[in-house]
Amino acid sequence: MRLIAPIALFLAATPALAQAPAYTTAAPIAFMKDLQTGRILLAKDADKRIPPASMGKMMSVYVAFKLIKAGEANLDQPILVREETWKKWNNQGSTMFLDVNSQVSVENLLHGIVTLSGNDACVVLAEGLGGTEANYVALMNREAKRLGLKNSNFANTNGWPDPNEYVTARDLAMIAEATIRDFPDLYARFYQKEGFTWGKTMGAGQAITQGNRNPLLGKVAGADGLKTGHTEEAGYGFTGSAVQNGRRLVMVVAGLPSFGARVAASVDFMNWGFAAWQNIPLGRQGQVLGKVAIDGAADPQIDAVAGKDLFVTLPRGFGMERKTVVEGLPGLKAPLKAGSQVGWLTVTMPGQAPARAPLVTPVAIEEAGMFRRAWNWLMSFFA
Repeated sequence: MRLIAPIALFLAATPALAQAPAYTTAAPIAFMKDLQTGRILLAKDADKRIPPASMGKMMSVYVAFKLIKAGEANLDQPILVREETWKKWNNQGSTMFLDVNSQVSVENLLHGIVTLSGNDACVVLAEGLGGTEANYVALMNREAKRLGLKNSNFANTNGWPDPNEYVTARDLAMIAEATIRDFPDLYARFYQKEGFTWGKTMGAGQAITQGNRNPLLGKVAGADGLKTGHTEEAGYGFTGSAVQNGRRLVMVVAGLPSFGARVAASVDFMNWGFAAWQNIPLGRQGQVLGKVAIDGAADPQIDAVAGKDLFVTLPRGFGMERKTVVEGLPGLKAPLKAGSQVGWLTVTMPGQAPARAPLVTPVAIEEAGMFRRAWNWLMSFFA
C-alpha cells in the first residue's frame, strides 16, 4: 500500500482514554446503531434468535413498499377482505376491524398495519399483493436474504407465534435501516402517524380510533418509527428510530416484561444514544482530504475526496487525540471512472476501534501517453 500526503489532526490538549459510555438497560436484548456513521453503540444479545411478534410486520411493510416503488402495486389499489380471512383474523390479537367482503385500499391497509398493528390487515394485504399469504411470505424471506439478514426466517406476515419464525435484534435493526434508506417518502408517510381511524363499534356504529403504540412518539424529539411487538413468548419489544440534527439512530429492545417497562426502556435507551454520543464531521462531500498515487496516470498523484459527508461517532465529553490519515488503495492504475474509490480515510483514537471511510476521485483519470509515462518514471528518481 502506498501512502501519499497523510493528513494528521490532533485534537484536544489533554488526550484521554475514551471507552464506550457505560449503559445498563432493563431489556434482556438491546441493539442501537447510528445510521449517519454506521457505528454500533450497544449490542446486548443482539444475535440471539427471538420471536419477532408484531415487529415482524416491518418486513411485510418493506415488501409492500418495494412493490409500490416498482409499480407492481399502488396505494389506491383496492383489496378484497375475504370471508375466510376475516373469520380467522377478526378476533385474533390486534385488529384493524375490517369488514367482511369489503374493499380496502393498499394505503389504508398499510396504515392498519403500521399504526394499528392489525393482524387482519397484514393477511389481507398479503393476499391482495401476493395472491396468497404463503406467496407473500416467500417474498419476505427472499428480501430478508437479499438484505443480509443472517438469523431470521418468516413463517407468516404478522408475527403470529410460529416455531419456524424467528429474528434477531440486529436483523430487526437492518430491516428498519433498509426501510428508511430505500423508501424515505413512504416511511415518512406511514410510520409517524399518532393514530388512525377505521371500523365502527357494534350497535352504536361509532368510528374506532386507535393510537400508535410507538413509545417514543411525543417523548423523544425526532421520533418517527417504527414497530412494537408483544406475545406471551416474546414479551414486549420495540424497534424504533429518531433523527436529531441530521443524526439518525435505530434501536431495538426485546423481552421486556410489561407495556410500561417497554416504554421506560425505549425512551431511556434512545435518549442515551443521543446524549452520550456525538458525531464529529471529518469532511464534506467533494472536499479534498489528501492525495493518492495512481500508476499510469498523467498526474501520478490525484486528489482523494469525500464521496459524501463524513462523520465519526465518539463518546460525548471526552477530550481526545484523533489522528486521521489518507491511505491509497494498493494497485491503483489508470484509467479510472469519476467516483471510483481510490483510498480510505482512517481515523484512529485512543480507546476506540479505528474508523474508516471510503475516498473517491472527483474526476475521471485518463491513462497517460507513452512520453508522459516515461517522464513520470524519470521524475520518480528525484522525488
